Amino acid sequence: MIWRIILGLYMLLVTVATFLYAPPALGLGDLSRIIYFHVPLAWVGVLAYLFSMINSIHFLRSLNPENDYKAAVNAEIGLAFTILATLTGAIFARNTWGVYWNWDPRQTSVFILMLIYGAYLVLRSSVQDSEKRGRLAAVYSIMASISVPFLVFIIPRLYSTLHPDPILNTSGQLKMNAQMLQVFLASLAGFTGIYYWIYNLELRYYKIKERKEAKQEHD
Repeated sequence: MIWRIILGLYMLLVTVATFLYAPPALGLGDLSRIIYFHVPLAWVGVLAYLFSMINSIHFLRSLNPENDYKAAVNAEIGLAFTILATLTGAIFARNTWGVYWNWDPRQTSVFILMLIYGAYLVLRSSVQDSEKRGRLAAVYSIMASISVPFLVFIIPRLYSTLHPDPILNTSGQLKMNAQMLQVFLASLAGFTGIYYWIYNLELRYYKIKERKEAKQEHD
């Protein structure tokens, strides 16, 4: 309980620092402050997809239903954070390019990524047998994870992009002064903490559900 309060206070400080401590980026002004939310959201999405793959590998080795559940939870979290990252990116696009969506290479690749993991969740919901569902979903998750680095890091850098160069350029280098970098890294850490909190809540729900079902079977 205490660590969740600390996380809440920490994110409050990060938010305050975003608007009062970090200076605006050259050429982008105050609009650049969205980067302290947009990039961490995308980071959590990628992190969750990575753990979904790891959980899937563990499930194929052990056939432990908990690992299948963990893989599904991470895929759901990853998709949710990817959608939020896309929405914040669209807000930025509207204020810089005049439109929310223009099929920029980064927007297009992330859209494909969302379709891939949306299909993963559809696959899970279409198979009734739990073990068969787990096996199929695990194989799909592992294959889907291979596309993540290509769609997020590689393909967008192979083509011309309108992504803001003053902060993140096509070579993947950060261009920030010390204050901006401090807030940026603090935000990354904070959103990672939020990811862990959500993931932990889902696992607690799973264990409570398992205990309840075991008790019903015993009765």
